[in-house]
Amino acid sequence: MTRYKLTIEYDGTPYVGWQRQDNGRSVQGEIEAAVAAFCGQPINVYGAGRTDSGVHALGQVAHFDIPRDTGADTVRDALNHYLRKAPITILDADRVDEDFHARFSAVGRHYLYRILNRRPPPALDRDKVWWHPKKVDAEAMHAAAQVLVGDHDFTSFRATSCQSKSPVKTLDRLDVVRNGAEIRVTAAARSFLHHQVRNMVGTLMWVGSGKWGPADVQASLEARDRAAAGPTAPPEGLYLVQVDYP
Repeated sequence: MTRYKLTIEYDGTPYVGWQRQDNGRSVQGEIEAAVAAFCGQPINVYGAGRTDSGVHALGQVAHFDIPRDTGADTVRDALNHYLRKAPITILDADRVDEDFHARFSAVGRHYLYRILNRRPPPALDRDKVWWHPKKVDAEAMHAAAQVLVGDHDFTSFRATSCQSKSPVKTLDRLDVVRNGAEIRVTAAARSFLHHQVRNMVGTLMWVGSGKWGPADVQASLEARDRAAAGPTAPPEGLYLVQVDYP
């Protein structure tokens, strides 16, 4: 068996998420169908992270094993051929050692959240940004975001359905920068809780709108209660940008 690592770009709009499910099309299911068409047999594909319905990826990572040794470029091009009708692209394919695992070998994950902060709605970026027509203070959001950087119990910022054994995570970076009408929130950590990035963004939008200040973000963090933080930002603004490995 030969193991391949894939780097994947996709538009999550038409999918129920990364993970294969019975209630609709998934990114994992589409790629597994492409691999099966290429290999002539069912193959399991394992991803680095389970993006939710509507969430996009610029650099998702996955791996799979096939019972033949094929050139990595051939694997990439063949999968893209079978995926040509789907909004999914295999950016790269690499042979890796059998101990590599897309999820468990990862040492870092990077997310981007895009907010379009202008009165007119998006045309080209519909379903790719969170459109917020009222003025938002990105500098205030960035200042408040620093309260969340570091090692914390993020109970207030995880989904009530989160299955992680511990709410404690180390957030390495949380930056908010305005570029014209677009506000970009970038987050980096070894791993994240379910909805953590979207819940942090929703809370920071309360700051940007003048409803909260940094002290309120601190209080919500210390409350360790989901009800004490802001709303969950919509999925369409979120992108899995990169996954790091040793």
